This record gives sequence, structure tokens and C-alpha cells, in this order.
Amino acid sequence: MKVAIVIFDGVQSLDVAGPLDVFAEANTILSEQQKYEVSLIGSRAGTVTCSNGMGLSVPFGYADLDTQWDLLLIAGGPQLPDAKLSDDFLKWLKNQAKDARRFGSVCNGAFVLAHAGLLDGKEVTTHWADAGRLAQEFPQACVQPDKIFVRNGRLFTSAGVTAGIDLCLSLVAEDWGHELAVHVAKRLVVYIQREGGQSQYSPYMGAGRDEDPIIRKVHRYVTEHITDALSIEQLAKAVAVSRRTFSRLFSKYAKVTPSVFVEQVRVDSARKLLEDTDAPLKTVAFKCGFRSATHMRTTFSRRLEVTPKQYRQRFRGEAGKQPWADNGARKQVSFQ
Repeated sequence: MKVAIVIFDGVQSLDVAGPLDVFAEANTILSEQQKYEVSLIGSRAGTVTCSNGMGLSVPFGYADLDTQWDLLLIAGGPQLPDAKLSDDFLKWLKNQAKDARRFGSVCNGAFVLAHAGLLDGKEVTTHWADAGRLAQEFPQACVQPDKIFVRNGRLFTSAGVTAGIDLCLSLVAEDWGHELAVHVAKRLVVYIQREGGQSQYSPYMGAGRDEDPIIRKVHRYVTEHITDALSIEQLAKAVAVSRRTFSRLFSKYAKVTPSVFVEQVRVDSARKLLEDTDAPLKTVAFKCGFRSATHMRTTFSRRLEVTPKQYRQRFRGEAGKQPWADNGARKQVSFQ
């Protein structure tokens, strides 16, 4: 099976290495006739510099070969959403996708597919940090921001960075069965299917709170009164508008209902306590306005697809000893 991984300057190295290692491990089991023949394709032959400074040798440019690829994957990178793509490349990409058995992207490589019109009318995903922009710039695509990877017919898209491994494991399972995919996952010391979606990795989710003064006020009020029942009337009164005006403005700027917003803030607050303290789950639930630890567990499972206990086990660090801590004050950091 002929596989092409398309890369650009500034590519995230793991977006490339993850899929390469999945297919390489599968090839150790497969016969010569079954093996994946993987090639790196660039805008031209030469050396591509990854976002971490590592150089990758690219033997071929996209126009150098008259090959129809069975699988075509576009790797992502921190600057890829701003990349300027030539008309010739987009034409080549559309032609390849038309006849490929499967095609797709890793991380924000989805932007490249979107520029070629290949995401229109399709359910897709990308890195959580870029999902909003992808949905805004390409409204014909149905972006699923919490999915690790999404299949829509011949199109496969994955979330950020290491999610390319999840995607390629699913392709190996489709090609050669679940048992072989499990063998590859074990060799790479990864889960064959990880629990939960991207929400567990993304920063706190107070949707829309920076877009309108009323939403900011509501977010502050909810945070300060998080153990209250918090009815719509109470929230409207807190920002000094009528219930009708509150409902209209909230729907416009927050994009969610007030009850969903309140639940979101409670989950965010619980996440921080689970990460930074040893407080029992019952205490965390009480401090964040949940009716009980069971209620918090149900909400976490529905929103993040992991339980509070699982979340704490995955993301708990020594309180006050995080590398970004400074005299107890938590700094803003972002991760690609």
C-alpha cells in the first residue's frame, strides 16, 4: 500500500514520526506484499525544518512523481493555519484525494484539506486549539472539537500531535485486523483506543466569556457564587438586565444555554481543584456546586469522557511545584 505523508517547513515532528512508527511496526509483521510503502512528500525535494528545529530529508516534491497514493496524510504544524498554499499544490491535492482509497490529516493539517475544499459537508476534527478557527474560516465543514479522530467515508482527520498515532492505529486495524493493531500499540506503549476526548487536554472552557461584557460578568458571578442554585433569573439580576434580554444576549455571545455555561464553569473549577489539591472528591464536588460526588462524576463522564478520579490520576502534579508556578501564582501557558 502506497502511503504519502505531506509535510511543510515548520511541521510538528510528532505528526510525522507517529504515523511513520505505526506503519513501520506493522511492517515488521506484514509480508513483503502487504507492507506499507511510506514516502515523505514536500513542496519540493530537500530538507524540511520541523517546528522543534529537527531537519527531515524529503526525497520528493509533490510534482516530482506521477504516483497515485492509496493513503494520503497531511501533517500539521504550529504555523500551518496561516500557510499560503499554491494553486498548483491544491489542484494536485484535489486530484489525489479524488482517486485515493483514503486521505486525511493529522492535527491542523486539516486546514490544508479545507483550502482544497475537501472538508465541505464532512465531519472532521483537528487540534483543540485550532478547532474554533477551522469552524469559523470553513463553515461548510462540521468540526467536532472533542474527537480524537473522525472518519467520514474515505476522509480521516485527527486531533493534535500524538492523535496521529490513534488515527493510524485505526487504519492498521481496518487493513489487517484488531489483533495486529493491538500488537503495534503495545510495541509503541500506547493505548489502542484512549479514553476521553480532547476536552480533558484543553484549557478551561468558559465559552465566550471574553467576547462580551455581560458574559464576563456572568462568568465572574458564577465563579463567586458557584455553590448557589443559579437560576436564569438570578443571573439576569446579577448583570442588571431583564430575563428576556439576558437570554437573548447569552444565546448570541456564549453559544450555549445559561445552564450549560454554569455546568461548564463548575467542571472547570473542579478540574483545577483536582489538579492542584488533594481534596476528597466529595469536597471538590461541594466546593464546585455539584449536588454530590456522584453528580460530579456523571457530569465529568458526559463532558470529558473520563471520571474525576481518572482526570486527577492523569493530570495531577505536586501542588505548588509545577514548572510554571511562581510563588503560588499560576501563569498562563499554552501548548501545541
